Amino acid sequence: MRILLIIVGLLIAAPSMAHQLKSSVTTVLFNKRTNNIELMHRFYLHDTEHAVAHLFKGKVDIISNKIDQQRFAKYVESHVALQTLNGEPLPLNFVGAQVDGKFFWVYQEAPIPVKIAGIKMSNGALRDLWPSQVNMVNVEGQGKIKTLNFTQDDTWLEAKFEQQ
Repeated sequence: MRILLIIVGLLIAAPSMAHQLKSSVTTVLFNKRTNNIELMHRFYLHDTEHAVAHLFKGKVDIISNKIDQQRFAKYVESHVALQTLNGEPLPLNFVGAQVDGKFFWVYQEAPIPVKIAGIKMSNGALRDLWPSQVNMVNVEGQGKIKTLNFTQDDTWLEAKFEQQ
């Protein structure tokens, strides 16, 4: 009987623990067709709603208010940066933002530099609000996919590309 109560207790508690980890996923795509580095940041909408409540004063509505969506996108822009391995900044241009199901997306891009051997990236989005926030970045389109995981005190991480 005690085992049955423990199992039932765990089953009841599981949904409340389902989204305890704060995380985001970013794809950095070297798109040779457009000659741009395309960044696609994906945040859980639930996390985004909590973030805008902390970041902005007054009543906020990230789901249907385009101004609040733009405000959050600008926040993300201010917490993400790219450089070449030599430390030369790669200025990112804002492309757009949208709500898509249970996710909020922010899009950025920059021209691909000639003969780039790799990138350095900083991704501190939401990490100032939640120290346990994990921002995973997949770098694609330059050989094998490279994954960067921003956790704890990580500020700049790098991905080196194979010679092509």
